Amino acid sequence: MAGWRWVVFDLDGTVVNTIPLIIASYDHAMWTILGEHTDPVEARSWIGQTLYDTFRARHPEHAQALIDAYVEFNLREMPRLIERYPQLPELLADLAEAQIGLGIATSKRRHSAERTLAVAGLAEAIAVTVAMEDTAVHKPDPAPLRLALDRLGAQAGESVYVGDAVVDVQAAKAAGMAVIAVTWGAGLPDELAAAEPTAVLDTVAELRALLLP
Repeated sequence: MAGWRWVVFDLDGTVVNTIPLIIASYDHAMWTILGEHTDPVEARSWIGQTLYDTFRARHPEHAQALIDAYVEFNLREMPRLIERYPQLPELLADLAEAQIGLGIATSKRRHSAERTLAVAGLAEAIAVTVAMEDTAVHKPDPAPLRLALDRLGAQAGESVYVGDAVVDVQAAKAAGMAVIAVTWGAGLPDELAAAEPTAVLDTVAELRALLLP
C-alpha cells in the first residue's frame, strides 16, 4: 500500500478541523432564514457536499439565501472556531521534504478554501488546490480528484486520496486512486469502513506511518 508519489487531501475535517465551524454555520443559516435550528448530527452528515447540493436538495426555494447566510457567518467566525489538527502541519512539511507531491480536492468554494488554509497557517504547505468552482460536478464524482492529479502531473495508480467522508472514498475509488479514510473528521468509522477504502486510520501518527514508511 505504501510508497505513493502523490497525496491528495480533502480539506474540511481532514487537513483542518473545521467541523465545529461548519455545524455552527449550518445552524446559523437555518435559524436566520427559516427560523429553525439544525440537528448537529444531521449537519455533520452534510459535510463533504457542496453548499449548493446540500441546500438545494432540502430547501430549493431558499437555497441562495441559506448559502449567503452560511458564507457570511462562516467567514466571519472562521478565526474563532477553526482548529489545527496536532501533528498534521508537520506531516505535510515532511511529505514535501520527501518530494511527495501534495494537493487538495475540496467541495469548498475557492475563497473559503484559501482562507481556511491561511487561517490555519497552511497556505504555503500544499501547492495545488482544486475547489468547487473548478469542476462542473463534485464528490462523489471523481472529477475534482482527477483535476488535482492533472495539475500535479500525477498518475492515479501512484496516488492516494485522504478524506474523512464516504463521498471521499467513493470519489477516489472512481478515480482509480487508493484512498485512506480518517476518523478524526466528520465521517462515522463504521460507515467509512463499509465503503471499503484502502485503509481506515484513527490518528495522524498512523497516517504518517503509512505515507512515510
